[in-house]
Amino acid sequence: MGSQPLFEHPACLITQLDVHVQEQLIAQLAPLGIHPRHFGVLSLLIEQDGLSQHQLSAPLSVHRNVMVGLVDDMERRGLVDRQPHPTDRRAHAVRLLPAGRQLHAEAEALVSEFEAKLLGGLDAAEARAFTSLLMRVCENAGLYHDIHPGLRASSGESLSV
Repeated sequence: MGSQPLFEHPACLITQLDVHVQEQLIAQLAPLGIHPRHFGVLSLLIEQDGLSQHQLSAPLSVHRNVMVGLVDDMERRGLVDRQPHPTDRRAHAVRLLPAGRQLHAEAEALVSEFEAKLLGGLDAAEARAFTSLLMRVCENAGLYHDIHPGLRASSGESLSV
């Protein structure tokens, strides 16, 4: 019985690609002064502006202490603000400011450009099939519609870029 060469194991290939993608996304977003975790929060707020920090934490699977730090950082940068929540007087709604919307658009363009290069060896149909297969693998692993695990940093981790 022969053994499978290391780089033919899907787990090895995915791990290698994961490290590459993480490094590249950090590098792509660095000129904007943000980290992929900021991009994730901005993306959710683009879709659902005005959520409380608790409401943001749940779908992103981010510990509430980590979310407080992210929102504090983004508020200091003038990307978001906190206002009284319309239905929960104990909470604040996190709202995107124009600078946050602009930064998200710039970041989205950089991420899309990176993804086009990443999938550049595939034609359009192959790229769609690859993405569909990745989504199925993620779903099977219990990661469907889940945010990147890097957003789940422990509460003691620094949130600076």
